[in-house]
Amino acid sequence: MKTIAVIVGSLRRDSLNKKLATAVETLARDLWTCSYADIGSLPLYNEDLWPEPPAAVSLLKKLIESSDGLLVVTPEYNRSIPGVLKNALDWASRPGGKSSFKHKPVACLGASVGAIGTAVAQAHLRSILGPSGALPMQSPEVYITAKEGLFDASGAITDERVRSSVQKLIDAFDAWIARLAPA
Repeated sequence: MKTIAVIVGSLRRDSLNKKLATAVETLARDLWTCSYADIGSLPLYNEDLWPEPPAAVSLLKKLIESSDGLLVVTPEYNRSIPGVLKNALDWASRPGGKSSFKHKPVACLGASVGAIGTAVAQAHLRSILGPSGALPMQSPEVYITAKEGLFDASGAITDERVRSSVQKLIDAFDAWIARLAPA
């Protein structure tokens, strides 16, 4: 079993992306053990806090560093990633030379009510993660346009095409992690 750190880029209690992350976890239950980062408790990034980093920052960094891979599930806000997600990425990638993303396999996906799903947000996310030392998986790309009834009462994805795309991402990410694992 691989350990996967999960960051959901939305704090909303009934977040589509939290539901999506939970559905991914269920589909990958034979492959992964998932642990979720609490990005809502992070203070706004402030370099002055590094001498005594807040506990939430230390927990985030430890979660990412101790995982086999990182899954980021994000909505798209204003053609980019949400500010709360960028804040978490800034904390995890610093201080200089101590990025928690160094050599870390990363996959991303997301759901949005917009026609192009989260395509632009994911492109921005990959452009942020690469220079931070992460190894973002480039494909398959999964952009989900969320429609009413996407999830059933148990949280499962109801649309077979979407579920198949998510399963392909899970399988590809599992192989990506294995390929990048130190020998």
